[in-house]
Amino acid sequence: MADTTTPSTETPPEIQPPALNPPEVRRSWADEEDDPPEEPEIPSTSQDDGATSELNVESLSISDPNSVNEPKDSHIQAVTSGDTPYTSAKRFEDLNLSPELLKGLYVEMSFERPSKIQAVSLPMILTPPYKNLIAQAHNGSGKTTCFVLGMLSRVDPKLNVPQALCICPTRELAIQNMEVLQKMGKYTGISSECAVPMDATQQITKRAPVTAQIVIGTPGTIKKWMSFKKLSISYLKILVFDEADHMLAADGFKDDSLKIMKDIERSSVNCQVLLFSATFNETVKNFVTRIVKDYNQMFVKKEELSLEAVKQYKVNCPDELAKILVIKDKILESGEKVGQTIVFVRTRNSASMLHKALVDYGYEVTTIQGALRQEDRDKIIKEFKDGLTQVLISTDLLARGFDQSQVNLVVNYDLPVKYESPSEPDYEVYLHRIGRAGRFGRKGAVFNLLCSSRDIMLMEKIENHFGTQVAEVNLQSDKAFEEALAAAGLA
Repeated sequence: MADTTTPSTETPPEIQPPALNPPEVRRSWADEEDDPPEEPEIPSTSQDDGATSELNVESLSISDPNSVNEPKDSHIQAVTSGDTPYTSAKRFEDLNLSPELLKGLYVEMSFERPSKIQAVSLPMILTPPYKNLIAQAHNGSGKTTCFVLGMLSRVDPKLNVPQALCICPTRELAIQNMEVLQKMGKYTGISSECAVPMDATQQITKRAPVTAQIVIGTPGTIKKWMSFKKLSISYLKILVFDEADHMLAADGFKDDSLKIMKDIERSSVNCQVLLFSATFNETVKNFVTRIVKDYNQMFVKKEELSLEAVKQYKVNCPDELAKILVIKDKILESGEKVGQTIVFVRTRNSASMLHKALVDYGYEVTTIQGALRQEDRDKIIKEFKDGLTQVLISTDLLARGFDQSQVNLVVNYDLPVKYESPSEPDYEVYLHRIGRAGRFGRKGAVFNLLCSSRDIMLMEKIENHFGTQVAEVNLQSDKAFEEALAAAGLA
């Protein structure tokens, strides 16, 4: 299968697009099958189905987290409740961390000092009485370190029961967060387990109760473990929702997340709740502030979230074929020397079509989407993170939280739209997509391919929403694309 094997020097005469196993006829968040609207399903049933077996996280790679993406003029605003004093942490030593954790931060993670978001949020997370936190900050600003360090710090290593739980929207993000936790906590002796779908033949009823001190997983699997009494929540000290805006959105994992949260509230009344994301729209923000009690909050202005480190461009294409050709002849040809590329599409069918088209033109590409087998998804991610593949086509499965420091180019083959209103852009998903480029403060460029009056209208709305003007690149000019990459610091 062309998108799950190590690249070779020869292109087979005929390569089929990624096989779907099994075929799915419903759509779910981040991963629509096709454009015509269909009845929505609960997201956890499509991306988080089946029982689990032990996952070998160490076989997967982790990106270099040495620096973070923080605009120098970004302003992080913190609003605290009550009279607990919080002092910004200039050094990790200011946080009263264990020597084992400090060693993990400096030796394994190669950190030098806390980022802005870490300096502000970590004292709020780690200072008694451990109040809840709603935190929003830029993509690539170091949010993962905040909640991973928070979990590792709160765990009692001598107590072999689940004490910290982190819930993520996709298996890819859960695995990635587990990689960070195992690297940062290498010297602590703290145990962990990844709760993601692995083997449908493995029965939950036959597995042993979870004794890992930290559990990171997807909502469907975690809910199943809880319902089968395999995951104890009686000793939980900290509950984290990564990509919290989506985890609590009506078109996301709201029902699963609320059930998990309410069950934990009944069993562990003092459990600290942390909600992290780069985006919180007003609807979700208002809902979150109603269900989370006695919380501190941290956020940045919407205008500062557009990632100035990443140059955004738009390309007007007369038809669908022109979109494929501009990727082949302009973007990939010019960008092949600057790093890796992610091409985002809206549907699984578009992913398969674009994959076949680029392979037929002789390009080595891989494709990931929710209908692939879980082991194939893991292999594709590992190959891309190991640098074995340079071009990855993805539905919005990887739009949120996916860290790969060598990704310098993002292509929006389709602009993201809201499921319930296809004439409206999904601003949060757009922001998350472009945040895949230029991770950890590196340079990056985003090309938005427009081929209809609807696309032009969507792009105008995105520009107005973020208060920015996206420069146009002439479709016919090789020089224009070279100059665009140079302006982005990639030439």
